[in-house]
Amino acid sequence: MYRSCPLCEATCGVAIEIEGDRVLSVRGDDADPFSKGYICPKGTALADLHHDPDRLTTPLVRDGAMWKKVGWDEAFDLVAQKLVGIRKAYGKDAVAVYQGNPTAHNLGLLTYGQLLMRTLGTKNAYSATSMDQLPHMLAALLMFGNQLLMPVPDIERTDLFVCLGANPLASNGSIMTAPDVKSRLKAIRDRGGKVIVLDPRRTETAEKADQHHFIRPGTDAALLLAMVHVLFAEKLVRGRLAVTGLSELEAAATAWTPERAAPITGIAADEIRGLARALATTPRAVLYGRIGVCTQEFGGLAAWLCYAVNALTGHLDEPGGLMFTTPAVDPLPLAAMLGFDGGFARWKSRVSGKPEFGGELPISALAEEIETAGNGEDKVQIRALLTSAGNPVLSSPGGPRLEEALKTLDFMVSIDPYLNETTRLAHVILPPTSPLERSHYDLALNAFAVRNVAKYAPPTFERSPEARHDWEICLALWTRIGVPSKLGAGSKLVHRLLGKLGPEAILDLALRTGPHGFGRGGMSLGKLRKSPHGIDLGPLEPRLPARLGHADKHVHLAPAEYLADLVRLERKHASPPNGNLVLIGRRHLRSNNSWMHNSERLVKGPPRCTLLIHPDDAAARGLSEGGAAKVSTRKGAIELPVEISDEMMKGVVSVPHGWGHNRSGTRLRVAEANPGVSVNDIVDPALIDELSGTSVLTGLAVTVAKA
Repeated sequence: MYRSCPLCEATCGVAIEIEGDRVLSVRGDDADPFSKGYICPKGTALADLHHDPDRLTTPLVRDGAMWKKVGWDEAFDLVAQKLVGIRKAYGKDAVAVYQGNPTAHNLGLLTYGQLLMRTLGTKNAYSATSMDQLPHMLAALLMFGNQLLMPVPDIERTDLFVCLGANPLASNGSIMTAPDVKSRLKAIRDRGGKVIVLDPRRTETAEKADQHHFIRPGTDAALLLAMVHVLFAEKLVRGRLAVTGLSELEAAATAWTPERAAPITGIAADEIRGLARALATTPRAVLYGRIGVCTQEFGGLAAWLCYAVNALTGHLDEPGGLMFTTPAVDPLPLAAMLGFDGGFARWKSRVSGKPEFGGELPISALAEEIETAGNGEDKVQIRALLTSAGNPVLSSPGGPRLEEALKTLDFMVSIDPYLNETTRLAHVILPPTSPLERSHYDLALNAFAVRNVAKYAPPTFERSPEARHDWEICLALWTRIGVPSKLGAGSKLVHRLLGKLGPEAILDLALRTGPHGFGRGGMSLGKLRKSPHGIDLGPLEPRLPARLGHADKHVHLAPAEYLADLVRLERKHASPPNGNLVLIGRRHLRSNNSWMHNSERLVKGPPRCTLLIHPDDAAARGLSEGGAAKVSTRKGAIELPVEISDEMMKGVVSVPHGWGHNRSGTRLRVAEANPGVSVNDIVDPALIDELSGTSVLTGLAVTVAKA
């Protein structure tokens, strides 16, 4: 059996050997045209997830401190009764929804799931977006006219790859679907190109690069403005695209000389000039910024400037540069049909005034919206919550506060296969089938792939009659909650029709009407079924200006929102850094947020939830290798083992994200035996990028002492 691994953004092809209802082996698919046999350790854990005895298969209803199993109809009816009752009593905004990042890997949740999540009409919609890629999506909206128009590096043809705040050898690429990044970066060097990494840590990617520069966390916007300054000052601006805001951008960067940026960033002025010149004078070059760029105090500015530098150097929408994909399914019309929109700051959160983006509020506002009493029809307190494929108690800032807030809800329901740190607080848990029991197509991730590809896989195993796919769960709830109020007696007909169609019907229509679907022999679901290893649709190709969403078909280089936010950046850097230790996160190839820690093969080996610290910083605090350290902020403290390494920049410490499996009431035996600590327990949810609303997870001031 052949399929794509759904456990991270790389979409590696896997070959699965089965016998009856058991997985015998999982290996890389040598015939996959995209991954060509590569597989990371997470792929082999597909078997662990499928056979995990802790995975739930039957709906659970909380009965005091206990859980009882119930039938699906009973569970659906209970959920509908509670949510409809709360909406009727308090208003539609009293019901909130939260979606975790596995949604992006799931055909059913991206189709029928959005039918449920985005038609409830609530302004209290939340997701992992505001802890991850929101600044990139905001830049895509304001610069290119659509929040989904996020360009990706044409890594297969570039001769200079500048990597800022990203570690693709550990992440397998992010908003850059690129299986086997290690080989792709090696290929750049083999053809005479160069890889340059800027990061507060000498990461796995930096170890394989030609150059690595330490950069102080949270100073990316200052670095990029200095690079923009050099491009204008040395007349290195070029490019074929029609743009607006060129003079405004030049004026904004006038005061940001490399000499000014050097003490802020920790990168010498000559190095900053060299980076700008190299990008401008290398015919095929790209600047790629990722999670470290986004999750900081000025993530909005930094993401904008990453795109702007590529545009100014003539590498936007050009081979070897930053390009837009041509996937088999065009995500723009499909997203519009499913309820994704491109609004920004059309409303703000009720309590602290955080900005809306794409119909969602920042996750940092969720706890306060539950805690704070309402005041009238437009000021409704959250009283119920629906979560899907997420664990915000561990994955969002201020976990302990959110945990206490969730306990006060009138009702909570979770679509999730595990009794984890969040779902244990629900009143009802609705467990979907395992990844190997459902069909798979990378609807979202193909839109950010470094090569245009398409691959469909039917279920490896048929689900049991007692099981339900996540799309079936969402459809059942949507029918009971949403459709009856609009169609009355016709709701049963709609349910029956949609139930017969399933996600595959939507996929087939999208394939046939997509950019590769027209004409005889065009793309279709039937064609993909006949190509189990996938189909190569060719390299990335220029898409602008036709692809732009702006009516003037120009790239908007200097949106007013960014120019206004530069005042805040000036204020921040009016005085020199205070010298405090600051915190960053880190990613590991065997981990993916909080939901991959119940696989023995992925957590075995030395502890990975450690404090990584430079030798000088460790010595100054009396810390020793393997000893315990206490990391504190004004929100609390965590204790964890010390790992001393000069791969860390002096003044910077690192704690990985997604651990903390030490809360009572879960059923995650492997994770509970390897709990680690949750760094989000000490992250202040009030700290956000004021422009985009993204949580600040990078560059936080911390105190470190011997425990």
